[in-house]
Amino acid sequence: MDGDRRKRRRGVLAVVIAGAMIASGAGIGLWATDTGPFRDSYCWGAWQENSGADFLGEEALAESGAERRSTESAPPAPDRPHATCTVEVASPDDGDDAGKVTLEYGAVPAGAEERRRWISEYLHGSASPLPDGLPGLVAGDRGMLVLPAACDAGDGDGADGRPVAVTVRTEDFTMGSRSAVGRLLVDAANLLMEKAGCAPEQSLRITSPMVKVAERSSIADTPLCRIPGVTFTYDRSANYEQQVGTVGDRLQTCSAWYGARRLPAEPAAQFVMAGEPRLVALFAGLPQGADKGLVRATCDGRETVFYGDIRPGLQGHGQPDDRRVFQNFVTSVSKRIGCATGGEAR
Repeated sequence: MDGDRRKRRRGVLAVVIAGAMIASGAGIGLWATDTGPFRDSYCWGAWQENSGADFLGEEALAESGAERRSTESAPPAPDRPHATCTVEVASPDDGDDAGKVTLEYGAVPAGAEERRRWISEYLHGSASPLPDGLPGLVAGDRGMLVLPAACDAGDGDGADGRPVAVTVRTEDFTMGSRSAVGRLLVDAANLLMEKAGCAPEQSLRITSPMVKVAERSSIADTPLCRIPGVTFTYDRSANYEQQVGTVGDRLQTCSAWYGARRLPAEPAAQFVMAGEPRLVALFAGLPQGADKGLVRATCDGRETVFYGDIRPGLQGHGQPDDRRVFQNFVTSVSKRIGCATGGEAR
């Protein structure tokens, strides 16, 4: 009898040890592959370490003492349509030069000048359009995704129904590939729309590859961005550069900037054609007219905007004048996409 009890105790002990080894092995496996509860998350849980973007990977912490830290506001809510989060990667030797990524959820700026700066930053020629019909653009250092109309900021909060977008931006380093930045945007958008109470039935997804835009040019062309009639004279005391962006039937972008010796580069001009409804919404409320750089037309049954913003670095340099340059942009792009604007579009 004692022998049988000892055998049963040894059997139970063997099962306990085996179970402990399996549990321990599972825990080691989870840690090694960064799955499960061991992964750090950032920005209300929208992003996790080792999820694709360079600044969230292990290599970003390869320098001795480097660490990631995050700060975030309260998440958006139906009565709070704005939220921000930052993720920094820094080492003790960085000082004030820590790499910082800023994620923002909110309505596009109300003021015309602030809106133009926003458009210049996020509809920049360096950015590629998101695939799968998603209304946004991404580059290695920036990204923007316009959310569905259900998320538009209501009149009650003073936002007057302006469209809401999720943006991500860094000033000092590349976050990762364009595909990685696109996933950052989509992951954040899905989470933040849910918290704001405006999420669609189907989550946003990226399944198709990104389309790369043209390479940056070191010297601004004549005509600018190879658009017929968009012609300027360039001041010899400054250096002008351009970026030919996407050139499609529903979106075309062109950015130019300039810089004098020992001075930082400044935006010089921005030209955009947009025919996707949520991108068109970004221009609502801006002053309209050929003399104000914004006209609208109906192209293939869809509303299309033609936008131009000539900044101080090129103002007064248009040939024969700035207004004609903008009208040439409208005419040239309209002809390319098969859209008759009837001369000076409305």
